[in-house]
Amino acid sequence: MNRAVRRATLTVADAATEGLDMVTVVIGGAIGAWAGYTYSPDTWSGDWRLAFAGGVAVVAAVAVNSLAELFLTPLRRLLTKVAAQPTTTRRRTAPDAPVTLSEGLAQVATATENDAASRAASYAWAIDQGDGFLRTEDRWRGYEDATASFFLAPGVWLHYRTEKNEYGRNAARYTLLTGDGDQPVPITHLEQIRHRLAARAAGLPAVPATGDTEDTVADTIAELDNHLKALEA
Repeated sequence: MNRAVRRATLTVADAATEGLDMVTVVIGGAIGAWAGYTYSPDTWSGDWRLAFAGGVAVVAAVAVNSLAELFLTPLRRLLTKVAAQPTTTRRRTAPDAPVTLSEGLAQVATATENDAASRAASYAWAIDQGDGFLRTEDRWRGYEDATASFFLAPGVWLHYRTEKNEYGRNAARYTLLTGDGDQPVPITHLEQIRHRLAARAAGLPAVPATGDTEDTVADTIAELDNHLKALEA
């Protein structure tokens, strides 16, 4: 299920649950007030009958609401459980067994592209731990060389690849690419992308990072920050 649709559905369900809670209170109170006033002794004065009806209304509202909680509480628990579950990714149906070598190669190539897109979305958690903007698999396009790209804005893409780290293991690497031929910028945090896009939107020159180090990237972002603050002043 799409993340936005899932969230909207949970929001509506939660609101409906709270609405039912209030409805049970109102219904119980109304029934109690009617019963209390109708069946109170006729010899009582009007004020006493109203007071008695009010007391019965409160008791009835609490009683009816308590009964409603017997099914509202499990419903709330279910909604909480569903909200806590991660959004499932789309499921693909495996193609039929290939008849020729070319057909098999085409299937593996497509699977490689899908795998690259899935890995790019999964590993993006390291730079996007918030609402999962970069973890939306449908937004990633995989390629046969096991790389993938994420379209951010006209002329700007986030590129995914893997390379050996200091332990000899494959590690995900993300870089920002532009259609202007600028040097790729290593990305380790979503905020860096925001700074780059903000600078581009403001017409400021992009200062490419000259090394794949966090210190260089931090200096670049700090410089862009100074430009943006000067522009806003």
